[in-house]
Amino acid sequence: MMQIEQQQQQPQQQQNQLMVQNSGSLSFSSHLSKEDEEISKSALSTFRAKEEEIEKKKMEVREKVQLQLGRVEEETKRLAVIREELEALADPMRKEVAQVRKKIDAVNKELKPLGNTCQKKEREYKEALDAFNEKNKEKVQLITKLMELVSESEKLRMKKLEELSKNVDSIH
Repeated sequence: MMQIEQQQQQPQQQQNQLMVQNSGSLSFSSHLSKEDEEISKSALSTFRAKEEEIEKKKMEVREKVQLQLGRVEEETKRLAVIREELEALADPMRKEVAQVRKKIDAVNKELKPLGNTCQKKEREYKEALDAFNEKNKEKVQLITKLMELVSESEKLRMKKLEELSKNVDSIH
């Protein structure tokens, strides 16, 4: 596709070159008259004047745009200040409230593991208390048994002593 376009453009370019060469040779071969020179100078100066006028208007528009941009920036800053004041009006203690809320959240985070630790310690305490009471109960039972055994032993010993005492008395 591109090759076809290039082949079509080549003859056109060659024709244009021939026309430029022919018109150039014609204009060089004939001398320009003073009127023609004046007309071309006048046209050139008019063209330059128009270009300068366009450039001047372009600069004026650019300056107006810059001024407008400056005003827009100032208005934007003013609006930002007004927005901040409005937000402050909505809740003057907002910052303090936010800080206290953050502290509450932090304390809640600390409380949770402490609560878990407390529950764990309570369970351990209850288990230790139950074990203590169980051992204490066992000790009371053992003491009761000991008292019974000691009492029975004393009875048996007394009985034996009485028997021995009777035996000794009977020997005399």
